[in-house]
Amino acid sequence: MDTECIRLFVLAADMLNISAAGRQLGLAQAVASARLSKLEKQVGSDLLHRSTRKVSLSLEGAEFLPFAREILAQEDAFFAAQGHDGRQVKGTLRFAAPSSFAQLFIAPILGEFLDRFPGIDIQLKLSDTQMDLIEGAYDLALRNYAIEDSSLRARKLADDRRILCASPDYLERNGFPSSPDDLATHRLLVFREGPPRKLVAAKEEPYAVFPPPNAENRLTFDDGTCMKISTVNGAGISMNSFWSVYQELKQGTLVRVLPDYEVHDKSAIWLVYPKSNVLTAKVRVFIDFLMEKIGRPPLWEL
Repeated sequence: MDTECIRLFVLAADMLNISAAGRQLGLAQAVASARLSKLEKQVGSDLLHRSTRKVSLSLEGAEFLPFAREILAQEDAFFAAQGHDGRQVKGTLRFAAPSSFAQLFIAPILGEFLDRFPGIDIQLKLSDTQMDLIEGAYDLALRNYAIEDSSLRARKLADDRRILCASPDYLERNGFPSSPDDLATHRLLVFREGPPRKLVAAKEEPYAVFPPPNAENRLTFDDGTCMKISTVNGAGISMNSFWSVYQELKQGTLVRVLPDYEVHDKSAIWLVYPKSNVLTAKVRVFIDFLMEKIGRPPLWEL
């Protein structure tokens, strides 16, 4: 069975457009139609319903599609294992990542990645809210918290150290907290659905939590960049990943609050993918690229 015909079918099924799928592979419309007909003869059934207005998957096509994807994944994995030229790696990579992290570290390097691997297209889903990797059919995702989902595999990109910070102006107006108990009297900026985090002084117990349960004045966000901007402009005290605020700390637009306390959790920055997925060549090279450009050591720790 010709894998190039299978690749054309998968693209046509995703795009519901045979001509567009053919163009993406450099095929004329007549050639693309002929190759799909050849595959349908080999399979023994119509895989796509065609009309003058639209293309849709047949029942047999929907059943064959996951097997077709697996065949292509195995082929890509073989070529990657054999060390083939990266320019031969092809496919569409669906990648999900927190918007705040992507703006700082991923968006600036995507051009270089596409120059290295011109056969890969990337579809980005950027959001600071959690999304289901499997339901969304993502090939890979970046997550910055403890990974507990047993259906996922993960590779650690970097540690995710978190700190409390505020603007100098806010602290001048409202005072510097000297202990976690003082936080209850301050305006706190928190992330929606974020779990309370342990605050631990060196070798001391018991621990405190952020935000404290008795805090009365909170602003809640679902976007980390907006929370940071509000903090810089004097809205209150927030907990941020160090990678998010390291430049503002250097510039003095943010200062650390309660520097003797560490946020104690198991958060890290992970590259995760479903266990059920073969680690295809397109995913493998993208993981290696992110490790090269962002990790070893992380940019924000230099």
